[in-house]
Amino acid sequence: MTPEESAQRATAVVDDSQDVWPAPPARAGQRLYVLKEGDTFIVADAVGDVTGEGDGLFHNDTRLLSSFRLLINGAHPALLSSAVTQDNALFTANLTNRPLPPLGEVSAPEGVIHIERRRFLWDGRLYERLRLTNYSDFGIRLPLQLLFDADFRDMFEVRGQTRSRRGNLETGRIGGRSVAIRYEGLDQVQREVVLSFSHDPRRLNAQLAEFEMLLDPREHSALYVEVGDVPSQPSRERWRAGAARARWSLRGRRRRGARVRVPGRLFQAWIDRSESDLALLTTDLPTGPYPYAGIPWFSTPFGRDAVITALQTLWVDPSLARGVLKFLAIHQAVEISAFRDAEPGKIMHETRKGEMAAVNELPFGQYYGGVDTTPLFLMLAGAFEERTADRAFIDGIWPQLVAAAAWIEANIARHDGLLSYARAQATGLANQGWKDSHDSVFHADGSSPQGPIALIEVQGYAYAALRGMAQLAHERGDQAAATRWEQLAQRIAQRVEEAFWLDDLQFYALALDGAGRPCRVRSSNAGHLLFTGLPMPQRGRMVAQQLLSSAFDSGWGIRTLPMGTARFNPMSYHNGSVWPHDVALCAAGIARYGEREGVLKLLDQLFEAASEFGMRLPELFCGFERAAGEAPVAYPVACLPQAWAAGSVFLLLQECLGLRVDARRDAVVVDRPLLPNGMESLAIQSIALRQGRLDLRFRRAGGRVVVYAEHRQSTAPVHIDLRS
Repeated sequence: MTPEESAQRATAVVDDSQDVWPAPPARAGQRLYVLKEGDTFIVADAVGDVTGEGDGLFHNDTRLLSSFRLLINGAHPALLSSAVTQDNALFTANLTNRPLPPLGEVSAPEGVIHIERRRFLWDGRLYERLRLTNYSDFGIRLPLQLLFDADFRDMFEVRGQTRSRRGNLETGRIGGRSVAIRYEGLDQVQREVVLSFSHDPRRLNAQLAEFEMLLDPREHSALYVEVGDVPSQPSRERWRAGAARARWSLRGRRRRGARVRVPGRLFQAWIDRSESDLALLTTDLPTGPYPYAGIPWFSTPFGRDAVITALQTLWVDPSLARGVLKFLAIHQAVEISAFRDAEPGKIMHETRKGEMAAVNELPFGQYYGGVDTTPLFLMLAGAFEERTADRAFIDGIWPQLVAAAAWIEANIARHDGLLSYARAQATGLANQGWKDSHDSVFHADGSSPQGPIALIEVQGYAYAALRGMAQLAHERGDQAAATRWEQLAQRIAQRVEEAFWLDDLQFYALALDGAGRPCRVRSSNAGHLLFTGLPMPQRGRMVAQQLLSSAFDSGWGIRTLPMGTARFNPMSYHNGSVWPHDVALCAAGIARYGEREGVLKLLDQLFEAASEFGMRLPELFCGFERAAGEAPVAYPVACLPQAWAAGSVFLLLQECLGLRVDARRDAVVVDRPLLPNGMESLAIQSIALRQGRLDLRFRRAGGRVVVYAEHRQSTAPVHIDLRS
């Protein structure tokens, strides 16, 4: 009798008794592992368990599985190793048994059973395989338990929001080899999760499936589990077919755009992991590819995050920017809503599909409370047209671009020439820039300003947005609009230089409050201003030099605030931490004002940080001073992966190489290229041009870096503009 036959022989027993099972082990400091496919994702620990502590199986902003734990004979298996494949498709945990009870006269010692727990997501379903191998010389009876539960909590509940009432949760319905749990929310939507098994459980109830696997010496067996919205018949064939499709889908997303190749194994691993993370987070929507912000808290379309990710990666993959622009154009606000902070022309901050958003307990079903998303949207449109020369696409979204510019103009007219925000209702976000925590904007004495608030970086975004619109209008032959937008951009620049510059600090203020008083606080926000090119050259260089100074520099990257500032806290979300995307944007700004060596330094620091985080940069980490021999201090609830953190390496490399693709002129511009420290060469394969593709190689030659084309596939001449 084979092990599979032995296991299949057991008869399922529906059992509603309540057993006492061991509590999950403490997970403080333990790494969590993530898989995502479409609008479904799972977060679990190294064993593969879900315990309900911010983890779970989620779909459309709702937690389905709040518990999913594996026990062997009622005990936690011993962990050997865990990993997610390089392509982010499959998670594997290698486990082994604790001592097992005797089978006849024989007791199985620890470490004779290998348990390979392997899973993936496909088409909204979780597929799991438990492969059990007996390495002993005698037969073993292996009692195996799967403990599970479903709480159907909205993502905001999982994050800590409380609700006065919830919908109705039905007890599990048993059907053969399946158990179903159903919840009807206050939004009248029925949500159901069904667990299906390839083998007949010995016991089955609403929270337990128990199996007794008989393993002959040196033999193996496999149990297949599927979790979805309908019952299924898990099998080896279904598992293998689903795994192949999942891997093919992720690899297809990775193949979009150019590829960066470097000789250093670790640096290449950072690039590869970043590519894989962007592929993982990118969801193919009807409007095109769209990078969801991050897992677990922000696995949904965000405006700001997607635009910045698209800007970071525009030179390697313009298709991402195209998808972002199309989605945001379609979801542009067309009416006034105080609850959603919406005004005609504004670009969306975020959208949610959970119960709390559906019944308007929170405004985030489609929320517009971001003052910076609209100008960033226009910045991306201008950059996309320069990168691709896709005039037809820009023409298709031109009404939305004009509406966005009109919203900026109207907002500026109401707020003394500056783009400003003040939430319309208390349910909205108090602060509406990228640092949107409640305490992120303040005066030098630590007091909170009264609104409307004008953030320094937002003025830069507005300046760049209107200049971009002026260029687009010029190309369309609308000289009147081009002149108006260019003049408005210059007026913004003048107001910024007059109102934000602090002579005593030689820096720009964080913000202006509603009375026009500057928040006399130095912050990394000013680095974003440099990114837009607004500051006068001398002032821009002074800001760049300070951003590279020891006050801002943690040794792992630029802090959001320098040491000694009111509210500085290296463990805070926005007031002293290090955000990789923030560092990258600051680096791009620093490069723009001539501090190219500083960009190399910042690239080195983030690479070394990535090496300490398994080659995957988190959303943020703590801003403690770097100490010899110590890793950066993790921020405990940071998203990992996060799209704009993954995109940071590409923007940093672009600034080091001085690379721009100008499709309008069929030109690739390389301005004073530098290579990362210790790197002798770098290749970029398959750069998309207007009419073909191009491969470039950068190589050190003496004291400089040279570049040459290795391969061209173009029907039109390509001009390589090398500037030294």
